[in-house]
Amino acid sequence: MPEAAAPKGSSGGKATGGAYVDRDKPAQIRFSNISAGKAVADAIRTSLGPKGMDKMLVELSKAQDIEAGDGTTSVVVIAGALLDACAKLLQKGIHPTTISESFQKAVDKGVEILQSISQPVELSDRETLLNSATTSLCSKVVSQYSSLLAPMSVDAVMRVIDPATATSVDLRDINIVKKLGGTIDDCELVDGLVLTQRVVNTGVSRVEKAKIGLIQFCLSPPKTDMDNQIVVSDYAQMDRVLREERAYILNLVKQIKKAGCNVLLIQKSILRDALSDLALHFLNKMKIMVVKDIEREEIEFICKTIGTKPIAHIDQFTPEMLGSAELAEEVSLDGSGKLVKITGCASPGKTVSIVVRGSNKLVIEEAERSIHDALCVIRCLVKKRALIAGGGAPEIELALRLAEYARTLGGMEAYCVRAYADALEVIPSTLAENAGLNPISTVTELRNRHAQGEKTAGINVRKGGISNILEELVVQPLLVSISALTLATETVRSILKIDDVVNTR
Repeated sequence: MPEAAAPKGSSGGKATGGAYVDRDKPAQIRFSNISAGKAVADAIRTSLGPKGMDKMLVELSKAQDIEAGDGTTSVVVIAGALLDACAKLLQKGIHPTTISESFQKAVDKGVEILQSISQPVELSDRETLLNSATTSLCSKVVSQYSSLLAPMSVDAVMRVIDPATATSVDLRDINIVKKLGGTIDDCELVDGLVLTQRVVNTGVSRVEKAKIGLIQFCLSPPKTDMDNQIVVSDYAQMDRVLREERAYILNLVKQIKKAGCNVLLIQKSILRDALSDLALHFLNKMKIMVVKDIEREEIEFICKTIGTKPIAHIDQFTPEMLGSAELAEEVSLDGSGKLVKITGCASPGKTVSIVVRGSNKLVIEEAERSIHDALCVIRCLVKKRALIAGGGAPEIELALRLAEYARTLGGMEAYCVRAYADALEVIPSTLAENAGLNPISTVTELRNRHAQGEKTAGINVRKGGISNILEELVVQPLLVSISALTLATETVRSILKIDDVVNTR
């Protein structure tokens, strides 16, 4: 054959009809993409499970984070193992399209299997929800505080939804307020509104039976539309200007008082001072508590929480625009600043605030991320009310059942599905490895236990062995596992389809 005579170093390309065809290039591109994906997965492997190192996320895990909010490490590890399987299958000469279609068959069957081994859960079953949130917090830096953070996350979600009808949770209804100082033990759930801004007039720091107004206009002298200067030549004129200014502001404050308002929230203004010293003096005399510099992004949450409406002009400042609450007060946080709390709202929306405390910025950021993940886990259970065991149990069960399924198929498909099944063993193997156990003997024992029908046998990281993981209360939402499996498979199938790279500058 003429091609056989080509030297080994050549790429086996030849000109056909003036076009140069490089036959090896698509294969090389595939392998380079696969090895890049595997490198990322290997870098992340060490962070799976409660004993793993901390996280590093990629685009794939972002997708998992948006969909399920947890399982971000698992999804990358599964993708890496599947890419490894692809590389071996491609080297054996199996066509990428065959591999891609077989993987799709495998994942469809995998989702079916996961649903069959899941257990339905009721949102009224607080114990189960707590176990799920605790499992999620186990692999976080703040895991020792899971007994405090898990109930807080469950309560927060339960307060913002109607368990009977909810199909999802809008996490924007749960406001996480970060405040430096104290420790994670000081974190608390507040049924109401928490503001990090300070009360401006220290004379009024506690108001009972609060009537709260939220204004978006300024309590300061008006400015002209154009930039101009006015030269005042004598004191009488100057006096008149000041008198007018004083009367103008006094009129504004009187109207605020007349509407029955005793707590005033003022939106930040970039045009001029939102609050002049003179206005503050009058507000102080009228015993109105003032909190200024409210950010534009906070407006929606504030209105929903306390039932107030933002007021853009003094003419609209009427009693029906105000929200009411039992108590508005500024609380001191043992030497580490102050917070404004508004509680006991008369017509509360379904919102809640979580105050996150920590001794430094890093701890606070980590605690916030952990609470977010725990909230997402509860959200998953609201979306799909089913649970499965954790600790590598579902992955081993999938590997066994998919291997059985592969025997019912023929030809290359059977070979690819078998490789897919074997790849899923990476999760239990990694959990064992990161817990300091022997991965080979642990996974072999786990496989045997599942083959004997123990569907909930998993790796018990704390005790360093295999046990019924449901008894250890290590559970995760079904949605997390399904999402991890489907997203990882989609990513791998996409990588398989790439057979060329266009260099751009």
